[in-house]
Amino acid sequence: MTRIQALRLPTGLPLQRAALCLVIAMPLAFLYARSLADAMLTVTGALFLLETASRARWDWLRRPWVWLAILFWVWLVLCTLRAGSLHAIAEAVVVVRILLYVVALESWVLAEPQARRWLAWSYSAAALWIALQCWQQLLTGHNIMGDPRWIDGALTGPFYKPRAGPTFLHVFFTGIFPAVVTLLQRPGRPARAGGLALLLLAVATMLLIGQRMPSLLMLLGLVLTGLLIRRFRLPLVIALLAGAVLLALTPVLSPPTYAKLVVKFAEQMSHFARSAYGQLFTRATVMVEQHPLMGLGFDGFRAHCADPRYFRGLPWLGIPDAWNGGLRGCNLHPHNYYLFVASSAGLPGLALFVAMVALWLGQMLRGLRPSAETLRAMLFVASAVALWPIASNTSLFTLSNAGWLFTTVGWSLAAARGGRAEAGQRPAGPAAAR
Repeated sequence: MTRIQALRLPTGLPLQRAALCLVIAMPLAFLYARSLADAMLTVTGALFLLETASRARWDWLRRPWVWLAILFWVWLVLCTLRAGSLHAIAEAVVVVRILLYVVALESWVLAEPQARRWLAWSYSAAALWIALQCWQQLLTGHNIMGDPRWIDGALTGPFYKPRAGPTFLHVFFTGIFPAVVTLLQRPGRPARAGGLALLLLAVATMLLIGQRMPSLLMLLGLVLTGLLIRRFRLPLVIALLAGAVLLALTPVLSPPTYAKLVVKFAEQMSHFARSAYGQLFTRATVMVEQHPLMGLGFDGFRAHCADPRYFRGLPWLGIPDAWNGGLRGCNLHPHNYYLFVASSAGLPGLALFVAMVALWLGQMLRGLRPSAETLRAMLFVASAVALWPIASNTSLFTLSNAGWLFTTVGWSLAAARGGRAEAGQRPAGPAAAR
């Protein structure tokens, strides 16, 4: 009976309950219905505005990060008005829906602990589904839809294309690790053994998916978790050793994984500037060099990457013009959030975005008690990993990636506010320790 009560939807106003139902269902939409997810995200923000206006509760506008978000959005729109097409201008304008969605999650939809627990269950279900489909594809050669591994050997999990790695990373620390850390911190060998087994299985799943950047970012998140939670440090060492052994065995267990994670990664790092990712970095940086104030507007990288004026190297980094890649240096986006922002809105836009991210992470850390607030600690780790600047990413404001990213950020901000509120209600001194 206690468990049923713990999972009961929070009592609240009809609009708030409707928005919560949308948010709980969003992980499924992120997996398979991007357009529907976008509509659900937009409706959530609209319901928040309707509730705010009806109750005249505009206190969320006083938060520093919200003002930075507004300034960033306005600057992005101004940059796009100057340099972009009508389509690009429309895309820049509707970015506000994503920022409003984050505010709605923090201030309203996920304000109650029960709401956050429901979303945690939804993320756990998504993580379990992705992992099961990856193992089915590894062991049988096909996922439930009959799709084989991708051409380069990566496991696609429940998808047709190789999206399993980035998507599994989005739910890795929020959908799996709260259970891992909780079990590891419980007394008794069975609980700790279960936590360690779940940790090793999750790490093995990510490595066997065979996508390089998600695996590296998983490693970053594991290290951050070890820094935050003392009891996780020994299991972290065990997981790292087990992961190294698994990689050493991949030539036998999964040759495509070895070719992708080890061989191709070593090749790319040996001549990064001439690799596809290095050429994207060079192209975007040259664009920022030539348009440092206002960039090229929203999606300016895609619109202008074929312009020969940007077919240059970066002499200050030792990258000659001959390595710029020409048309091979083009893609839909520069595969990095911060380069996307800088090429779209120039260095002022980048400064506003970085300041907003810094405020987010600072707010998530403030008053955090990692060992006692497991989910909140894992939300911080997931957000920090997702926003890590030295990484190859998909597009910042395109669903489903934007959905996972900004849901995690809004959820983490809500947990931080809730944690500080609960801390303020606890008595100080010896009574609090009891």
